[in-house]
Amino acid sequence: MLLQTDSQTIEDLRLFSRQDQKGIYELYNNTFTRGGEELLESMFRGPLSDLEAIRSRAAIIGAFGKLKTRFPFEGWLLDNVEKYMLQAKELNEGKKPDLSEKETAAGVGAVIELFHLLREFLEKGDLKNITGLENERAEVMSVLNEVSLTPVFKEQAKAKLSYAASTAYDVLFRVREKEKVIRVLQFIYLIDVYISVANVAGKYNFVFPVPQPKHSGVLDLEGVYHPELKNPVANSLSMNADKTVVFLTGANMAGKSTFLRSFSTALYVAHMGFPVAAKRMEFAVMDGIYTTINLPDNLGIGASHFYAEVLRVKKMAIELGSGKSIFVLFDELFRGTNVKDAHEGTVEVTRAFAEMKTSRFIISSHIVEAAAELCKKENIGFHYLPTVMNGAMPVYTYTLKEGVTDDRHGMIIIRNEGILETLKNGNKNG
Repeated sequence: MLLQTDSQTIEDLRLFSRQDQKGIYELYNNTFTRGGEELLESMFRGPLSDLEAIRSRAAIIGAFGKLKTRFPFEGWLLDNVEKYMLQAKELNEGKKPDLSEKETAAGVGAVIELFHLLREFLEKGDLKNITGLENERAEVMSVLNEVSLTPVFKEQAKAKLSYAASTAYDVLFRVREKEKVIRVLQFIYLIDVYISVANVAGKYNFVFPVPQPKHSGVLDLEGVYHPELKNPVANSLSMNADKTVVFLTGANMAGKSTFLRSFSTALYVAHMGFPVAAKRMEFAVMDGIYTTINLPDNLGIGASHFYAEVLRVKKMAIELGSGKSIFVLFDELFRGTNVKDAHEGTVEVTRAFAEMKTSRFIISSHIVEAAAELCKKENIGFHYLPTVMNGAMPVYTYTLKEGVTDDRHGMIIIRNEGILETLKNGNKNG
């Protein structure tokens, strides 16, 4: 089963690169093959929502990490095989090959060499010690032991073949047993991804989260940080059946959005069975993750920012109404309307979220006055990111604390930047 999410969440978490910055996918991508890159991307676009599937994938990656397994194939060899299999059209037996004699010989030779290396890896490599890959290993070994492929292992790897032999193997690989060759490549891509992510975990000291059943309701992150920051400040936050909603406050530039991305990125990646940027993490498997951090105006339908927010909340209501266990995050809920409506809307929607006890919610807001009404709900927790004043200069600690802050330093920042003086002087000059 796959975790439910959407393009808004993928964009919010910056999972994939944009013109101005790399994405989380690029951080984890240490693959050697094109097929591995594509498989890794599909994993990022389709996290898991099945407890055993998450546990299994994490255990396999962790095992490769402990063994410090190296990818046993050269990148250029896989490139040659991929080009040979992907560029060619299917052949009908007896027809002239659609590749040149030289290209055919190179492709056939690459497949033969790959099969020899793969068999050795299956028989003598680290795969023998990886729990969870027994079925895949046995299946691929069975493919290699097919009678039709017996001649392959009678050949010497890297040996020069005659034209007749090369042509015969070409028909074998690209027509008769094409699906078997593709299956072998798919297995190699999977191993590529697992070893790649294991290496990333070791390089950055990421940890493997501990998944728990959905009904447990636990969501406990210690020392979580954003993996793309050079000097991140780690924070900790726990949610459970007694605290299903977190109301987050803090001044502009205090680090709310960064913390929200750090927390939700870790939860998203954890559902892939991947290691995360944290000291420790335990989480109940969810049915879906939806974030709203940078919600654009929907000009295509003539929707204002506020109406886009309303539609987003409505979508969450529909998802929650089906009884699913969902993580929902809103950064600055109802920022697109006036303070009075934002206050009332924030209170009412957050209260409604608090009734959904099987889901988890984080709502950040500048409407700190809403906390006085929300504190009546026992399962709403309050956290803030503080600002310390050094004279007239605000200093941001980026360290999460319990409680509510009424820090407002917008005008201080405006004055410090000399905007009012610039406007006055400009008026005089005019």
